[in-house]
Amino acid sequence: MPSNPPAPRILIVEDDDAAARAVAAAARDLGALPTRVDSYEAGLAAASTGDHAVIVFDRMLPGGDGIEAIARLRATGSTALVLIVSALGRAANKIEGLERGADDYLAKPFDPDELRARLRALLRRAAMAATDSDLVAFGALEIRIKARTVHVGALHVPVSPKEFELISYFARNAGEIVTRMQLLENVWNLHFDPQTNVVDVHVGRLRRKLEQAAGRAVIHTERGEGYVFDPSRSDP
Repeated sequence: MPSNPPAPRILIVEDDDAAARAVAAAARDLGALPTRVDSYEAGLAAASTGDHAVIVFDRMLPGGDGIEAIARLRATGSTALVLIVSALGRAANKIEGLERGADDYLAKPFDPDELRARLRALLRRAAMAATDSDLVAFGALEIRIKARTVHVGALHVPVSPKEFELISYFARNAGEIVTRMQLLENVWNLHFDPQTNVVDVHVGRLRRKLEQAAGRAVIHTERGEGYVFDPSRSDP
């Protein structure tokens, strides 16, 4: 009989005991294994030595700001999805966190049901490896769901976790117009338009990487409507 996959691991970087207990309880409710540390540097150390599906970072930590950790996390090779939790809950704070690379942002005090829903969504995204079709291919362009990697022929295209979520969503909607609002809702989990260029910046980075590797446009702009992911199309 096939063995069950290991439980996903969630790293909690939180110095507030009550908040940490709430996140740990939500993680266990979802069948995940929580680990908690309580400082900025301890969080970075734990992230670099463990295979975590999701990392929950508080913002105001002893030693630093949680959103400042994101770039350093990526430099360690971590592909974990990052949920920022913070008492800084204004729209501007959320936008700042998302623009700096967080996958989601939840304001304190949070409702336990909403926390579980956010964690469930992130775990589901991290567990795309559980799908039957590991390889999604468009000619020479190959997306490996389990490894979360992108190749064009033998050339590896380095993508960030957010860029991988983008190309995965584009691939699921290949050939169709995808609007900016669809990307905000499905990739950033934002159900309002924050009036920033966060989508355009991330799509632009991904587009340049793919075009450089493929030698042609892969993501096309439909003016006034959105984007179309179509590696076989040639723009005039």
